[in-house]
Amino acid sequence: MSDVWSAVSNLDPATQERLAAVLETRGADAQQQNVRRAFLADVDFPPEARVLDVGCGTGVLTRVLASWPSVSEVVGVDPAASLLDIARDLARDLSNVTFVEADGRSLPYEEGDFDVVVFDSTLCHVPGPEAALLEAYRVLRRGGWMAALDGDYATTTVALGEHDPLQACADATMANSVNDRWLVRRLPDMARKAGFEVHETRSHGFVETSQGGYMITVVDRGADILAGSGRIDSDLASELKAEARRRVEAGTFFGHIAYASITARKN
Repeated sequence: MSDVWSAVSNLDPATQERLAAVLETRGADAQQQNVRRAFLADVDFPPEARVLDVGCGTGVLTRVLASWPSVSEVVGVDPAASLLDIARDLARDLSNVTFVEADGRSLPYEEGDFDVVVFDSTLCHVPGPEAALLEAYRVLRRGGWMAALDGDYATTTVALGEHDPLQACADATMANSVNDRWLVRRLPDMARKAGFEVHETRSHGFVETSQGGYMITVVDRGADILAGSGRIDSDLASELKAEARRRVEAGTFFGHIAYASITARKN
Protein backbone atom coordinates (compact mmCIF):
# COMPACT_ATOMS: atom_id res chain seq x y z
CA MET A 1 0.00 0.00 0.00
CA SER A 2 1.11 3.56 -0.67
CA ASP A 3 1.47 6.34 1.88
CA VAL A 4 -1.82 8.26 1.90
CA TRP A 5 -0.07 11.38 3.23
CA SER A 6 2.11 11.61 0.12
CA ALA A 7 -0.83 12.79 -2.01
CA VAL A 8 -3.46 14.17 0.36
CA SER A 9 -4.72 16.74 -2.16
CA ASN A 10 -5.65 13.96 -4.59
CA LEU A 11 -8.03 12.31 -2.11
CA ASP A 12 -11.77 12.89 -1.87
CA PRO A 13 -12.84 15.78 0.41
CA ALA A 14 -14.25 13.48 3.11
CA THR A 15 -10.97 11.57 3.40
CA GLN A 16 -8.97 14.81 3.46
CA GLU A 17 -11.18 16.09 6.28
CA ARG A 18 -10.78 12.83 8.21
CA LEU A 19 -6.98 12.92 7.90
CA ALA A 20 -6.90 16.54 9.03
CA ALA A 21 -8.91 15.53 12.09
CA VAL A 22 -6.36 12.80 12.84
CA LEU A 23 -3.58 15.41 12.86
CA GLU A 24 -5.50 17.63 15.25
CA THR A 25 -6.48 14.69 17.50
CA ARG A 26 -2.84 13.71 17.82
CA GLY A 27 -1.82 17.31 18.35
CA ALA A 28 -4.31 17.74 21.19
CA ASP A 29 -3.04 14.69 23.07
CA ALA A 30 -1.16 15.67 26.26
CA GLN A 31 1.57 13.04 25.76
CA GLN A 32 2.12 14.13 22.18
CA GLN A 33 2.34 17.74 23.32
CA ASN A 34 4.96 16.77 25.91
CA VAL A 35 6.97 14.93 23.25
CA ARG A 36 7.00 18.03 21.05
CA ARG A 37 7.97 20.35 23.89
CA ALA A 38 10.87 18.04 24.78
CA PHE A 39 11.87 17.91 21.12
CA LEU A 40 11.89 21.70 20.77
CA ALA A 41 13.73 22.14 24.07
CA ASP A 42 16.82 20.58 22.45
CA VAL A 43 17.01 23.50 19.96
CA ASP A 44 18.99 26.61 20.91
CA PHE A 45 16.71 29.19 19.27
CA PRO A 46 18.58 32.46 18.69
CA PRO A 47 16.88 35.77 19.53
CA GLU A 48 14.22 36.79 16.97
CA ALA A 49 14.48 33.41 15.27
CA ARG A 50 12.88 32.86 11.89
CA VAL A 51 11.64 29.26 11.78
CA LEU A 52 10.54 27.02 8.89
CA ASP A 53 8.14 24.15 9.67
CA VAL A 54 8.43 21.69 6.76
CA GLY A 55 5.44 19.41 6.19
CA CYS A 56 3.34 21.45 8.61
CA GLY A 57 0.00 19.81 7.78
CA THR A 58 -2.76 21.57 9.72
CA GLY A 59 -0.15 23.60 11.60
CA VAL A 60 -0.12 21.78 14.95
CA LEU A 61 3.58 22.46 15.59
CA THR A 62 3.51 25.77 13.72
CA ARG A 63 1.08 27.17 16.27
CA VAL A 64 3.27 25.97 19.14
CA LEU A 65 6.33 27.59 17.57
CA ALA A 66 4.49 30.90 17.16
CA SER A 67 4.65 31.44 20.93
CA TRP A 68 7.93 29.65 21.60
CA PRO A 69 10.58 31.74 23.41
CA SER A 70 12.90 33.68 21.04
CA VAL A 71 10.80 32.90 17.95
CA SER A 72 9.70 35.96 15.97
CA GLU A 73 8.34 34.39 12.78
CA VAL A 74 7.19 30.95 11.67
CA VAL A 75 6.59 29.80 8.10
CA GLY A 76 4.76 26.53 7.58
CA VAL A 77 5.09 24.76 4.23
CA ASP A 78 3.19 21.73 2.97
CA PRO A 79 2.32 20.37 -0.49
CA ALA A 80 -1.33 19.74 0.50
CA ALA A 81 -3.44 22.84 -0.19
CA SER A 82 -6.41 21.39 1.70
CA LEU A 83 -4.39 21.00 4.90
CA LEU A 84 -3.00 24.52 4.52
CA ASP A 85 -6.52 25.95 4.28
CA ILE A 86 -7.27 24.40 7.68
CA ALA A 87 -3.90 25.54 9.05
CA ARG A 88 -4.59 29.15 8.04
CA ASP A 89 -8.00 29.09 9.67
CA LEU A 90 -6.69 27.61 12.94
CA ALA A 91 -3.84 30.16 13.07
CA ARG A 92 -5.89 33.16 11.94
CA ASP A 93 -5.20 35.05 15.19
CA LEU A 94 -1.41 34.53 15.04
CA SER A 95 0.23 37.51 13.37
CA ASN A 96 3.70 35.94 13.13
CA VAL A 97 2.63 32.84 11.18
CA THR A 98 2.33 32.34 7.42
CA PHE A 99 1.68 29.24 5.33
CA VAL A 100 3.00 28.47 1.86
CA GLU A 101 2.22 25.58 -0.47
CA ALA A 102 5.57 23.95 -1.24
CA ASP A 103 7.40 20.62 -1.41
CA GLY A 104 10.12 20.23 1.22
CA ARG A 105 12.44 18.83 -1.46
CA SER A 106 12.29 22.09 -3.44
CA LEU A 107 11.81 25.05 -1.13
CA PRO A 108 11.06 28.52 -2.56
CA TYR A 109 13.62 30.26 -0.33
CA GLU A 110 17.14 31.58 -0.60
CA GLU A 111 20.23 30.17 1.08
CA GLY A 112 20.42 31.23 4.71
CA ASP A 113 16.84 32.51 4.99
CA PHE A 114 16.06 30.70 8.27
CA ASP A 115 17.56 30.24 11.73
CA VAL A 116 15.78 26.95 12.45
CA VAL A 117 14.17 24.29 10.23
CA VAL A 118 11.91 21.66 11.83
CA PHE A 119 10.41 18.42 10.53
CA ASP A 120 7.60 17.07 12.70
CA SER A 121 6.56 13.57 11.57
CA THR A 122 7.35 14.62 8.02
CA LEU A 123 10.39 12.82 6.67
CA CYS A 124 8.87 9.33 7.01
CA HIS A 125 6.27 10.42 4.42
CA VAL A 126 8.72 11.89 1.90
CA PRO A 127 9.99 9.74 -0.99
CA GLY A 128 13.67 10.68 -1.17
CA PRO A 129 13.95 12.39 2.25
CA GLU A 130 17.63 13.07 1.58
CA ALA A 131 16.56 15.86 -0.78
CA ALA A 132 14.50 17.48 1.98
CA LEU A 133 17.48 17.42 4.35
CA LEU A 134 19.70 18.99 1.70
CA GLU A 135 17.12 21.73 1.19
CA ALA A 136 16.96 22.32 4.93
CA TYR A 137 20.72 22.68 4.98
CA ARG A 138 20.61 25.14 2.07
CA VAL A 139 17.98 27.49 3.50
CA LEU A 140 19.56 27.57 6.98
CA ARG A 141 21.98 30.31 7.95
CA ARG A 142 25.43 29.17 9.07
CA GLY A 143 25.12 28.00 12.66
CA GLY A 144 21.38 27.38 12.21
CA TRP A 145 19.54 24.40 13.65
CA MET A 146 17.71 21.52 12.02
CA ALA A 147 15.42 19.50 14.27
CA ALA A 148 13.48 16.41 13.22
CA LEU A 149 10.96 14.35 15.16
CA ASP A 150 9.49 11.18 13.70
CA GLY A 151 7.86 7.94 14.70
CA ASP A 152 9.73 4.67 14.73
CA TYR A 153 6.60 3.30 13.15
CA ALA A 154 7.88 -0.26 12.93
CA THR A 155 7.23 -0.33 16.71
CA THR A 156 3.52 0.55 16.38
CA THR A 157 1.41 -1.92 18.35
CA VAL A 158 -2.01 -2.38 19.88
CA ALA A 159 -1.52 -6.11 20.50
CA LEU A 160 -2.00 -7.74 23.89
CA GLY A 161 -0.37 -10.98 22.73
CA GLU A 162 0.49 -13.15 19.74
CA HIS A 163 -1.98 -13.10 16.85
CA ASP A 164 -4.06 -10.28 18.32
CA PRO A 165 -6.53 -9.31 15.54
CA LEU A 166 -6.27 -5.61 16.37
CA GLN A 167 -2.60 -5.67 15.38
CA ALA A 168 -3.64 -6.30 11.79
CA CYS A 169 -5.43 -2.95 11.92
CA ALA A 170 -2.35 -1.15 13.23
CA ASP A 171 -0.17 -2.79 10.59
CA ALA A 172 -2.58 -1.83 7.80
CA THR A 173 -2.65 1.79 8.97
CA MET A 174 1.12 2.06 9.03
CA ALA A 175 1.44 0.43 5.60
CA ASN A 176 -1.04 2.99 4.25
CA SER A 177 0.21 6.01 6.21
CA VAL A 178 4.01 5.94 6.18
CA ASN A 179 6.42 5.80 3.26
CA ASP A 180 9.28 4.44 5.39
CA ARG A 181 8.51 2.94 8.82
CA TRP A 182 12.23 2.63 9.66
CA LEU A 183 13.29 6.10 8.50
CA VAL A 184 14.02 7.51 11.96
CA ARG A 185 16.61 4.79 12.62
CA ARG A 186 18.71 6.08 9.72
CA LEU A 187 18.05 9.76 10.30
CA PRO A 188 21.27 10.67 12.19
CA ASP A 189 23.41 9.20 9.39
CA MET A 190 21.28 10.89 6.73
CA ALA A 191 21.63 14.24 8.49
CA ARG A 192 25.42 13.91 8.64
CA LYS A 193 25.55 13.04 4.94
CA ALA A 194 23.55 16.20 4.21
CA GLY A 195 26.30 18.22 5.92
CA PHE A 196 24.88 18.64 9.43
CA GLU A 197 26.69 18.13 12.69
CA VAL A 198 24.32 16.03 14.82
CA HIS A 199 24.11 17.25 18.42
CA GLU A 200 21.37 15.23 20.12
CA THR A 201 19.45 12.03 19.44
CA ARG A 202 16.61 11.35 21.83
CA SER A 203 13.92 8.69 22.35
CA HIS A 204 10.33 9.62 23.14
CA GLY A 205 7.78 6.99 24.09
CA PHE A 206 4.03 7.30 23.48
CA VAL A 207 1.55 4.92 25.12
CA GLU A 208 -2.22 4.93 25.54
CA THR A 209 -4.17 2.67 27.86
CA SER A 210 -7.30 3.80 29.72
CA GLN A 211 -8.17 6.29 26.97
CA GLY A 212 -7.69 5.16 23.39
CA GLY A 213 -7.37 8.62 21.84
CA TYR A 214 -5.02 8.68 18.87
CA MET A 215 -4.43 4.91 18.85
CA ILE A 216 -8.16 4.31 18.43
CA THR A 217 -7.93 6.27 15.18
CA VAL A 218 -5.09 3.94 14.16
CA VAL A 219 -7.35 0.92 14.71
CA ASP A 220 -10.29 2.54 12.95
CA ARG A 221 -8.29 3.55 9.89
CA GLY A 222 -6.73 0.11 9.69
CA ALA A 223 -10.08 -1.64 9.89
CA ASP A 224 -11.41 0.58 7.08
CA ILE A 225 -8.32 -0.11 4.96
CA LEU A 226 -8.64 -3.86 5.45
CA ALA A 227 -12.33 -3.74 4.51
CA GLY A 228 -11.71 -1.46 1.54
CA SER A 229 -9.07 -3.84 0.17
CA GLY A 230 -11.39 -6.85 0.52
CA ARG A 231 -9.25 -8.59 3.13
CA ILE A 232 -12.14 -8.50 5.61
CA ASP A 233 -15.83 -7.63 5.32
CA SER A 234 -17.52 -4.56 6.77
CA ASP A 235 -19.07 -6.50 9.65
CA LEU A 236 -15.66 -7.68 10.84
CA ALA A 237 -14.26 -4.16 10.47
CA SER A 238 -17.04 -2.86 12.72
CA GLU A 239 -16.36 -5.62 15.24
CA LEU A 240 -12.63 -4.80 15.36
CA LYS A 241 -13.44 -1.15 16.05
CA ALA A 242 -15.90 -2.21 18.75
CA GLU A 243 -13.31 -4.51 20.34
CA ALA A 244 -10.85 -1.63 20.66
CA ARG A 245 -13.50 0.38 22.48
CA ARG A 246 -14.43 -2.56 24.72
CA ARG A 247 -10.80 -2.72 25.78
CA VAL A 248 -10.78 0.99 26.57
CA GLU A 249 -13.90 0.60 28.72
CA ALA A 250 -12.42 -2.46 30.46
CA GLY A 251 -9.09 -0.75 31.07
CA THR A 252 -7.17 -3.32 29.02
CA PHE A 253 -6.42 -1.29 25.89
CA PHE A 254 -2.72 -0.80 25.07
CA GLY A 255 -1.31 1.22 22.19
CA HIS A 256 2.30 2.22 21.74
CA ILE A 257 4.57 4.01 19.26
CA ALA A 258 8.19 4.90 19.90
CA TYR A 259 9.31 8.31 18.62
CA ALA A 260 12.82 9.69 18.22
CA SER A 261 14.25 13.11 17.52
CA ILE A 262 17.54 14.60 16.41
CA THR A 263 18.92 18.11 16.54
CA ALA A 264 21.76 19.16 14.26
CA ARG A 265 23.57 22.31 13.15
CA LYS A 266 24.85 23.78 9.92
CA ASN A 267 28.48 24.76 10.56
